[in-house]
Amino acid sequence: MNMRRYVAKDMRECLRQVREAQGPDAVILSTRRVEGGVEVVAAMDFDMAPAPALAPSLADMPSAPADDAVAALADLAGRAPAPSASQADMQAELRSLRQLLESQLATLAWNDLTRRAPVQAEVLRELTQLGLANDLAASIIAELPARLDLARAQHRARAVLTHKLPVAEDRWLSRGGRVAFVGPTGVGKSTAIAKLAARRVLEQGPQGIALVSTDGVRFGAQEQIQNLGRLLGVAAYAVDHPRELERLLASLEDSSLVLIDTAGTSQRDPRLAAKLAALAGTHPQLEMALVLAASSQAGAAEEVIARFAAVRLAACILTKIDEATSLGGTLSALIRARLPLTWVSEGQRIPEDLVPARAHQLVVRAVTLAERSGASADEDLLQRRFGGLAHALA
Repeated sequence: MNMRRYVAKDMRECLRQVREAQGPDAVILSTRRVEGGVEVVAAMDFDMAPAPALAPSLADMPSAPADDAVAALADLAGRAPAPSASQADMQAELRSLRQLLESQLATLAWNDLTRRAPVQAEVLRELTQLGLANDLAASIIAELPARLDLARAQHRARAVLTHKLPVAEDRWLSRGGRVAFVGPTGVGKSTAIAKLAARRVLEQGPQGIALVSTDGVRFGAQEQIQNLGRLLGVAAYAVDHPRELERLLASLEDSSLVLIDTAGTSQRDPRLAAKLAALAGTHPQLEMALVLAASSQAGAAEEVIARFAAVRLAACILTKIDEATSLGGTLSALIRARLPLTWVSEGQRIPEDLVPARAHQLVVRAVTLAERSGASADEDLLQRRFGGLAHALA
């Protein structure tokens, strides 16, 4: 068992060190507050150690501190004689022992937290119901002042979440630029462009704006952008290759704003990085804006952001918020990636259903969605998610 100790100013930094040093499969054995920050003990390589002759039951020592239980079990595992069972049996026994250890420690630690810090535990429950990632919820709790009542703690937690969400003021409609909208198929790139273009025309007139489609894959996509151009009275173009786009952008230097619609590409397409690099190389001032559907699952949102970040993303537009049942996972992904959100889109009306992103409004929307959907977080879920962090949170 490869055990290591980490010390940092807060839990988020500790967890980052664990992931970088031991990978995502590392198991948190104990956490506690120390002078100047938080201490975390993590372990890896359980399957490489010999199985103990007799696994101690943590249920038999409920009053023992979690740190002492971990140390005793680790010592026993290191001193136990090699069993006569096969290697496969040893690995299965060790996996079972690890699961038992994690479950028992999580239960003890969570129960201890609910006794010593019931307000923090209740706020963790609410953040979990919002769908926030575990580490983000834990970092929010770590920033709450001591001795708050529940109502103030809930309000402060939402304020901390609002502060963490990166939001950028729109600069395209006011200052112009060359913006390529990228993202998976079906997230609403073309609709977002139509809303932005219509808003720009309503505010400043049709002068100085051009629309470009590079989507030669979706049937009718290029005709759609040209029809939009005719409706708005602005120039619209269709190109098929990056070199054509490069020549077109060079000829549009007099246009203050150029909005570029691209073909939807799966985040798992092995050619995605090459496509994005070719697009980014068509103009030195080209900005890349990720269009992300709020209705995406949390894991999918994380994956999309990570894959499309192969080139530097300037901002994100969040679409289909009216179709989302939860916003916590999407907000977690944006916060982790530090990707600024600039516009939020819901509905099909052009341009009414496109508004500037406001962090506090999104947090309120996340709370409303959780309440409306009846989202819940039972004790078992909370124990699994936060049992390993409970000592540092209290």
